[in-house]
Amino acid sequence: MWEISSGQSPFNTYEHNYDLAMKIVNGMRPKIGSGVPSKYKEIMKQCWDANPSKRPDAATLFDEIQKMREDSYNNDNANEFNTLEYNSSQISQVNSNSSSNLHLLSTSKLYQFGNLPEPRNATEEEQEAFHSKPYDFNIPDNIDSLLSSDQVELGFSVDIKEIKVTKLKIKIMKLKIIVLKLDK
Repeated sequence: MWEISSGQSPFNTYEHNYDLAMKIVNGMRPKIGSGVPSKYKEIMKQCWDANPSKRPDAATLFDEIQKMREDSYNNDNANEFNTLEYNSSQISQVNSNSSSNLHLLSTSKLYQFGNLPEPRNATEEEQEAFHSKPYDFNIPDNIDSLLSSDQVELGFSVDIKEIKVTKLKIKIMKLKIIVLKLDK
């Protein structure tokens, strides 16, 4: 259902590996995009329930989606079921995003995990934390020796993202140094 509403594979920006599998077992689910009808969201979340007995069966799914479809035909107002349609720019954006992340998918690997924990549903807070981008703001252990030095020796990578993070770390260290000097 998520693929139908988004036009993408779930977790397409994450490497499909043991870590992702464990996050899914622990209740992480793909973020539902805006514009998805509320009834469709509700059914999708039911399908994701960690307790299999709470998930709808195929016949129930068919009936619910058929009912949503009939309601959209019978309702003169613009029904939210019709918002699942993409305009052409959204489709091309989805296609370019999907093809750029193909290396993250591992459809040829078969993982076999032992001793998995019992599946559970994640809280809203856990879901939000999972989907937010982590930032690395580590201050080096040798901050005291950097206080007396005006230059910081860094190894630069060709990766632009790493360079940006390194520059950000330098700025954070300089701010910490200023704060430490003000405290004296």
